[in-house]
Amino acid sequence: MNYDYFVAFNRNLGFLSLDEQDRLKNARVAIAGLGGTGGAQVHALSRMGVGKFHLADPDTFELVNFNRQSGATLPNLGRLKTDVARETILAINPLAEIEVFEQGIGIGNIDPFLQDVDVVVDSLDFFCFDERFLLYAKARARGLWVLTAPPLGFGFTLLMFDPRGMTFESYFGFHAGMSERDRVVALIAGIAPKPFMLRYLDLKKPDATEHRLPSVGAAPFMIAGVIATEVTRLLTGKGPAMAVPSIYQFDALLRRFRRRTYWWGMRGPLQRLKRLLLDRMLPR
Repeated sequence: MNYDYFVAFNRNLGFLSLDEQDRLKNARVAIAGLGGTGGAQVHALSRMGVGKFHLADPDTFELVNFNRQSGATLPNLGRLKTDVARETILAINPLAEIEVFEQGIGIGNIDPFLQDVDVVVDSLDFFCFDERFLLYAKARARGLWVLTAPPLGFGFTLLMFDPRGMTFESYFGFHAGMSERDRVVALIAGIAPKPFMLRYLDLKKPDATEHRLPSVGAAPFMIAGVIATEVTRLLTGKGPAMAVPSIYQFDALLRRFRRRTYWWGMRGPLQRLKRLLLDRMLPR
């Protein structure tokens, strides 16, 4: 059959105007990390009709990914996540423009990864600190929004970084000379200022030293819908964007929603106390 983009995405119209759909068609979104959240986001953004992608991830699919990653199937075992993500997009929109970065992101390719991009999505692995610092700094220098929604049990926290607003480092309280454990504590505190998931998390299971954290498959698909919505909002101007230090959290298992503004990020006195308590709580 002859593929027609505006027939394929016609059912979006009514919630989107023809002009807004055309903006999505011509927009370029960079997604760093194609695991649980990133793989689902690829699918959701493709269904919205985003027409151009930069995709970065150095990993291949393994059996341990099956509980949460949309591309993790028996036929895809051992395959590059970038290859599977590209196939997913082209199966939905064969006219899409896709550039893959199968070495992941680093100082050697961060500029082409962000070249001509409209919005950046951070779906990097939790422990990719150096890559994350690089991504946020370079995106800010280019005037690009960075969106991230880390999974937290049966929920997530949405954080959106405006290139003219609070920086990634300022919000989380990162500074030079921090140990990896201090970085882990700061990142957890910032993405879970209200730790809903502690009500049902077995604290014996997380192992930060072995880079092993629990996860469930429900969260990435919730996150994908939220990220696709916020990317669409930014690209089409459908309502005001929310930016850090304002964030919101949602936990589907507990049916809890919470929106807060942390004017000092995680650097305020109460948040510093929470970090101390979190440090004592996490296994060593």
